[in-house]
Amino acid sequence: MWDSIVIGAGQAGLSTSFHLRRLGVPHVVLDANPHPGGAWQHRWDALTMADVNGIADLPNAPLPPADGPERANVFVPGYFSDYERHHDLPVERPVVVRAVLDDGGVLRVESKDGRTWHSRTLVNATGTWRRPFLPHYPGRESFRGEQLHTSEFRAPEHFRGKRVLVVGGGISAVQFLGLVRPITDTVWVTRREPVWHTGEFDEQAGREAVARVEERVRRGLPPRSVVSVTGLLLRPQEQEAARLGAYERRPMFERIEPDGVRWADGTFEPVDAIIWATGFRPDVEHLAPLHLRSRLGGIQLGDTLATSTTAVVDPRIQLVGYGPSASTIGANRAGRVAARAVARQLEPAQAS
Repeated sequence: MWDSIVIGAGQAGLSTSFHLRRLGVPHVVLDANPHPGGAWQHRWDALTMADVNGIADLPNAPLPPADGPERANVFVPGYFSDYERHHDLPVERPVVVRAVLDDGGVLRVESKDGRTWHSRTLVNATGTWRRPFLPHYPGRESFRGEQLHTSEFRAPEHFRGKRVLVVGGGISAVQFLGLVRPITDTVWVTRREPVWHTGEFDEQAGREAVARVEERVRRGLPPRSVVSVTGLLLRPQEQEAARLGAYERRPMFERIEPDGVRWADGTFEPVDAIIWATGFRPDVEHLAPLHLRSRLGGIQLGDTLATSTTAVVDPRIQLVGYGPSASTIGANRAGRVAARAVARQLEPAQAS
C-alpha cells in the first residue's frame, strides 16, 4: 500500500515526486514511456531549443544552457533523466495505466499488462500527448494523399514539393507553416479567425492568461490551452514564411475530397498532404471509474491556491498538467501544490 501514486513522469509528475519526497510521503511514479522525457521524447526532430516556448527549471535543478539548434527531443529528455537519477525519484516504467478504481476506500491502479498497485491518494500527471484530437470532416477517409497529426510530424523536408494543408489555429500550426512554407506551397485553415498577440507578453499578461484558464476548471468546464487566451505570436524564424503568405488564413472547408478540400461556396483547393494541428485532449480516461467529471464535461478543481489541483468530488485525487498547469511553469507550481494537498489528505490516516 502506497501513500500516493503519481501517474506520469513529465514536468508535472517529476515536480510532484520531488515535493512528495521532500515531505516524506512514500510514493511511486508510474510512467507509460519506456525512457525518461515525458512527451518531449516524441516531438518532431526539427523542433530545436530555439523553437520551444520556454521550459521552466525543475525544482532545485536549473535548466542547463542549451545550444539553440539542439534538438528538443534529445535535450529535454536528457535533462529529465539526469533529474530522476540525481534525486533518486521512484519512477517505474513502462507502465500504461488502464484504470483507477475505488476498492473499498482504497485506490486501485490497474495497468494494461495486468499489474496492480494500491494507494491512499493519487496524483494524475498524464498530460495530453497520448490523446491527439482529430476532428471528423465529411470525406476524410476518401483523401488519397497523406494525413498526419501534430503527434506524427517529424521533419519539414518530408513535405518538399507537396502542396500542404495545415489545419488548426494554435502554436503548432504556426510553427509547421514556418517550417514548411519556405520549401513548398501551403494553405492554412482555422475554425476561428486567429488572434495575434501584439505588444509585450510580460509576466502580468501571463498571470492573467493562466487565471482565465483556471476559471474554467474551477467551474468544471473542459480545460482550454493557455494560448487560446494569450493569442499567437510570430517569432523571427517564422518571418520568411510570413513574407511568403503562409499566414493568410482561410476559413474551414466543408468537406474533403480524394485530391483536396472544398468549401461551401464550391471553391476547391488541391492538396497532397494534410497536417492536423488540432491539438490534444486531457489524458484522463483511466480515471473514468471514479466519476470525477462534472455535468459541464470537465473535472472540477478547487477554488483556492491550496486546492487548485484537487478534484472537488474526490479530494484523494490531484490533477497536475491539467488546464492551467499544462505549461512547464504551471506544472512546477502544481506539483508543489499537489504534494502539499496529498500530505494534508494523509494527516487523518497518519494520526489514527
